[in-house]
Formats: sequence, C-alpha cells, structure tokens
Amino acid sequence: METDGLFSLAQPGGVHAASPASGFTPPAADSPLPVRMRPASLDELVGQEHLLAPGSPLRQLVTGSSPMSVILWGPPGTGKTTIAHLVAAATDRKFVAMSALSAGVKDVRAVIDTARRERRHGGPPTVLFIDEVHRFSKTQQDSLLAAVEDRTVTLLAATTENPYFSVISPLLSRCVLLTLQALGDDDVRRLVRRALIDERGLGGAVTLSAEAEDHLVRLASGDVRKALTALEAAASSAQAQGNAEIDLATAEKAVDVAAVRYDRDGDAHYDVISAFIKSMRGSDPDAALHWLARMLVAGEDPRFIARRIVIFASEDVGMADPQALVVASAAAQAVQLIGLPECQLNLAQAVVHMATAPKSNAVTTALGAAMADVRAGRGGSVPAHLRDAHYPGARGLGHGRGYKYPHDDPRGVVTQQYIPDDLTGADYYQPTDHGAERAVSERVPRLRRIVRGLPAPARPATPAEPPPPIPDRAAGGASGADASRSSVSTGPTPQPAVSAGDAPAAVGDDPQPDAPDSSPAPTASADNDASPDAPPVGPGSGTADKAEGSAVDSGETAGEEQP
Repeated sequence: METDGLFSLAQPGGVHAASPASGFTPPAADSPLPVRMRPASLDELVGQEHLLAPGSPLRQLVTGSSPMSVILWGPPGTGKTTIAHLVAAATDRKFVAMSALSAGVKDVRAVIDTARRERRHGGPPTVLFIDEVHRFSKTQQDSLLAAVEDRTVTLLAATTENPYFSVISPLLSRCVLLTLQALGDDDVRRLVRRALIDERGLGGAVTLSAEAEDHLVRLASGDVRKALTALEAAASSAQAQGNAEIDLATAEKAVDVAAVRYDRDGDAHYDVISAFIKSMRGSDPDAALHWLARMLVAGEDPRFIARRIVIFASEDVGMADPQALVVASAAAQAVQLIGLPECQLNLAQAVVHMATAPKSNAVTTALGAAMADVRAGRGGSVPAHLRDAHYPGARGLGHGRGYKYPHDDPRGVVTQQYIPDDLTGADYYQPTDHGAERAVSERVPRLRRIVRGLPAPARPATPAEPPPPIPDRAAGGASGADASRSSVSTGPTPQPAVSAGDAPAAVGDDPQPDAPDSSPAPTASADNDASPDAPPVGPGSGTADKAEGSAVDSGETAGEEQP
C-alpha cells in the first residue's frame, strides 16, 4: 500500500532491517553518516539505560512480547527513530510508518481499515509508527483512539514535545509513555569513536584529535545526530586538504554553533523560563544571565522575556525594592522602542537588578489571601459610609453618611472601618524587613492601630536598649551606615528618642538620610499613641459633604472621590 505520507516498512517474517523485504532500503555508500551508523540491534543502542533493563517496556516493545502502545518522548538525536527501526526489524508484525508532517486523517483511517481486515483473515498484527505525533491536530489524534483501544493497531509514536501538552489525554491514557533522555557526553563520545572505525562509518580513513573530539562532543549538547553530521563534514574537509587527522581548526569550521536545547513552542520553553525566574528569585545574577542568553540565542521573543521580568518585579521583589517595577517597566518599554539586538542590554540590566534586589513576596501573599476570602464568599456589602454619594438621592439612601475625610485630620489618618463587617481585623499584608519594606513593616502596625482604633501597646519602663545590629545588606536587610545609598537601600534613618510628651514618628515617608525633620510636631491625639506628624490640611476643607462633592466639582469620573 502506498499513500501520500504513508509507506509500508515490513512484511511478515521478521527479516533484518537491512533486508529489502523489510521495506527499509539498505543505507547507500553516500547516505548520511548518522543513517549508516544507526544501531542494527538493541545491544548497539547507547544511552537510555533506564529503559533497557530486562523486562522493561522498551525491550518488550522491540521483541514484540507485549502488544502495548507506546509514546516515545525525548529531544532530537536520542534514538526515537532508531527504536522504531528496531521494532520493525525484530518482530513478525506488519510495520507501517507515517510522518505527521505529511499524513492526515485519511491516511490514518486507511491503515486502520487495512489492519482490521487483515486481522479478520488471520493476518499479522500491525504496528503503526507516527513520527512527530505532536503535529497531529486534535481531530487527527482522535481518529486513533478506537483502533488503539481495541488493539487493531499497536501505536508507536515519537515526539520531541511534552506529550502532556501536545497529545490529547484520551490517547495518552491508552499508551505507555517512555521518556528518552539526552545522551551524556560520554555516550556521544563513544558513538563518535565508533563511527571513526566502524566499516559502516568512516572505516578508519581519518583520525580525530582530542581537542577536536571535545569540541564536537560539547557543541552536540547530547544530540548524537548533530555530532555525527559534524564529524562527517569535518572528515570531508580534512580529506579534501590531504590531512589524515581532523584537528581543532577543521572541527570548528564544521560546526561553530552549539545545539541549543530550546523550542519556543515546546517543553523546553517552559523549563528554561522556569529556571530563569527561579534564578532571579534565588538572587543568582550569573545563572539568571545564562538563562536569558539561552533564550535570546534560541530566538525567544524579547517581549515575552520582558513581560516575565515585569511580573517578577511585583511577585518576588515587591515592596522590598519598589524601584524594581520601574526598572522592569522601563526595560519592557525599551524592548518595544529599540528592538533586537540592542534591547538585549536593557533586558540584561533589568535581570541583574531583579536578581540582586532584596526579595519579598508579601504583596503576592497578601493578594492571594484576599482573593481566597473573596472566592470563599467572605466579604459583605460595601459599608454605607464608603458608598458612592455623588449622585442625587444617594444621601437619602444613607450613602456616605458618617464618612471621615482623612485629610481633615492633622495626622492624615482617622479611625474608620474600610473593610466589610465579616472581615474586620484581617491582616492580609505582612511586610518583611527586607530592603525598603523594613520601613513599611514599622509603619503598618501603627497605621492599623489608628484605623482600627486599637489601644497603644504598653511601654515597659526599662533602660534604653542598644540598637540592634545592622542586617546584612547582601541578605536584603536594611542598609548600613555608609555614604552611598541605592534604590534598594531605603531603610529608615535612626531618629532621636522622643519623650512622653513628644509626638512619635510620622506615618508617611521616612525622612531622607542626614535630613531630619525640623518642623514642630503636632500634639498626639488622645486615641492613639502614634499619631503621625503629617502637616495639617488648610481650614475649610473639612466636611464629609465636601469630600463627597469634590469629584463632581472637579469634573472627575462619577464615583471617584477626590480629597
């Protein structure tokens, strides 16, 4: 049977792969070296020791002792097609192969119909090999389900993509998944040396220097097909120059770019970006730059990388360095304006900033906790005093009644409920003491006491304790007492001790280093021991009615209240 994208590879009888009767044409003298060196038996297969144990699914597949359907998943050059050749040669089953690049549903159904007819007449079972099965559409994969289910055909499929993403779940559940690993350097070296002396290969026509061998093995990156192709090119170059040895210079001319293990649409895409993010999170700028380079060399869209950096700036750095989001956003804008190749530098700068910045996931954790409460049905209606009261009739409904305008208070903060009734006291945001967030961690408890109207904590009458040791800046703590300060070293400057009658530190931004606040502090409010020293708002600004009407007066969007 001959169909476009379909070819019969075997006849009953289990003849050797080199036999014309098997459907495999014996390699010609001018066939590529990887084809000539393809293993003729399972014993010649190098690597994949985890699949070659006695009784393993791979051995059962090759010998035909178990008619199981199998999906072979692994990077290029690891032996998937070689295993298909071994299955075709070592069993008495009919072997049919097709490529998902050129075959369609019609071809698949033709094989299944033929296999079903032959089984009814006592013919041999059929093994259907589909290369690059991930390129089949969902409909094409669906056409295999019934035949694989009742074993009308035994499916042998090969893919370089993660089958959990690229193969439909019903088909995946009907097959055994065998994962082939990239060959190690020793395995590639062994196969290169075999090709040098084997009669199917170069037959000892040339030798290979140690430096050239190391070069070929390193740049192959576990792809033995690439290593043998480069070896063949280097051997031809050496022989054309009348040399009996392949030196390093000749090998470098044969292959000068490493095989990058990356596919923008495949599994490696997710693995590399995962390693990239985890390296930045782990504060390793060198590893992060490596993964960035891996993506750039492989042709990844720089806009995708920039988006991940922007997300990382809030997800993993957060308030420990608020400037990280500014840097990440600037890098993303530079990618749009500049483009490749120059924007690589903008990305690299942002990556180094993210990796070396102090880390805090407090914002991420806080949002996750708040969303979990929302999904669980917690959080009632909006409190009446917080509702929109700008439209006619709203006040008759009680909207905005009792709202306190924070700017009318000398502290800029008032005691008032902002959260729904059933969530009062919820502390979602738990700031760390890393980098700039240390100042926030000192400010948040005071803010919560004012807003919630909680009493001040008792202060024991003990002698003043010595200041705590300065945290290690490399670990993301507050900055030391040095003259240079970066965007991530924004810890508060120690202030002089205050007496019982003095106002405590401001709730707002901490004063800049070496610039103490000289303005007089207002008297502390009776309901709070930590009233901030924000300057008072001018007279006449002070009613809830004015706060509610300001949005309309200033022409702002309805519902947005401008203080």
